Amino acid sequence: MELQRKRRIVRAAGPLDGGYGWFIVLSTFLVFGLTFGVIKSFGVFFVEIQHYFATTATASSWITSISVATVHFGAPVGSALSACFGHRPVVMVGGLLSSIGMVAGSYAQDLLQLYITVGFLTGFGYALTWTPTVTMLGWYFEKRRPVANALASTGECLLTFVLTPSFQFMVDQYSWRGAMLILGALQLNLCLCGALLRPLNRHVPSKEQLEEKDHELELLSQSHTDSHRSSKNGSDSKKSDPLKVKIISYVDYTLIANARFMVYSMFGVFAALGFFAPSLFLVPYARSQGVEEYQAAALMSISAVLDLFGRVLFGWVANLRLVKTVHQLIVTVILLGIVLLLCPLATTFTQLALFSAGYGLVFGATVAIHITVLAEVVGVERLGSALGFFMLIRSSGGLLGPPLAGIFIDRMNDYGAGFLMAGVALLVSALFLLVLHQMNKKEMEKGKDIHLENGKGCKGLKNRNSSFGRS
Repeated sequence: MELQRKRRIVRAAGPLDGGYGWFIVLSTFLVFGLTFGVIKSFGVFFVEIQHYFATTATASSWITSISVATVHFGAPVGSALSACFGHRPVVMVGGLLSSIGMVAGSYAQDLLQLYITVGFLTGFGYALTWTPTVTMLGWYFEKRRPVANALASTGECLLTFVLTPSFQFMVDQYSWRGAMLILGALQLNLCLCGALLRPLNRHVPSKEQLEEKDHELELLSQSHTDSHRSSKNGSDSKKSDPLKVKIISYVDYTLIANARFMVYSMFGVFAALGFFAPSLFLVPYARSQGVEEYQAAALMSISAVLDLFGRVLFGWVANLRLVKTVHQLIVTVILLGIVLLLCPLATTFTQLALFSAGYGLVFGATVAIHITVLAEVVGVERLGSALGFFMLIRSSGGLLGPPLAGIFIDRMNDYGAGFLMAGVALLVSALFLLVLHQMNKKEMEKGKDIHLENGKGCKGLKNRNSSFGRS
């Protein structure tokens, strides 16, 4: 009853599936564009920085890799800080850090300074903006959550479409340093996105829910402790209930005992290996095939348009509930891996344009629903902490993906090798989704068996009561 009462409070604090929620969609739309949209468009700077510092593809790729990894590593920090201080101030501070990092990067004198400024500082700013904003979007929407996530994530597509040719123009006019300086000023708009976030009353776990979460951790440690120590720990846990409530309200550490969440996180690790490398190397690959600069930049715009279409279309399909969301995600991830494996066959602008269209469509279909699946795995009440931990675990893939692709490129002297690596990684990630599907299936069957047993027990009790009445 207490849990239901608190859920009603959350719903009353802000209209779900409408009203002010659409301003949250707008804010998240801009955050997606000014974070991951900028990361995807950074391939335009890649070639210029590589030539300016006379370095290898592997060394230059660490800029994007460190930024992506810092976004993931910093996600739990952003989640905890927003739970402590509120989403609005944390996002505004993150926007300021992102701008400072990019502006400082425009004055960098070597790659190490770019790693620190654009890689770490800007990436940490992205973590403080993206995680709290997406969490609040999940709180504001319930029935229309797949559509809301899909519409918000289209900001990444639209701003990639606009920014990629704009960056190429600014690089030609003002050099990569001037273009990066302008980008730093543009990212101050993330502070405006934070100002749009109207707070909701945060759900605090009830004592019954806390005991259920603690039971998950006790099952893991049961085989490693004797009865005396477990009884002592049990008495201590009763005394520290208020402290546990406070800690879990900031960081729900019990998620590490959730097997389905950990399997889904492993999917995230291998998916991240393949998610970020293609956007970084598409423009350099096209230029290595003799495609001119603006045509190469146009490939990212083509990909962004189909990415937008894929997110809206497949987000709407997910909202219809025609198939299970995890089934839809399995299909799109497998298709994305296959498309990436076919990329090295494209050598002309027309062929690369077809690849970019196919890649954008399937990538959009995948990104539109992967956060929705996470909410289904852990529940919306734990989405904030789950998103933070998911991004943290996925960070290893985001960190290693671009440099690993760069190593293949340097060894084989062919940018196409990076796409092959990304395709294989995504196909491996689909295996973890298949494991998650089997776990869901077994859990449903177990729930049905328990329901049948309870039904039989109630029926037997009813028969005994009726016979007693007749006697």
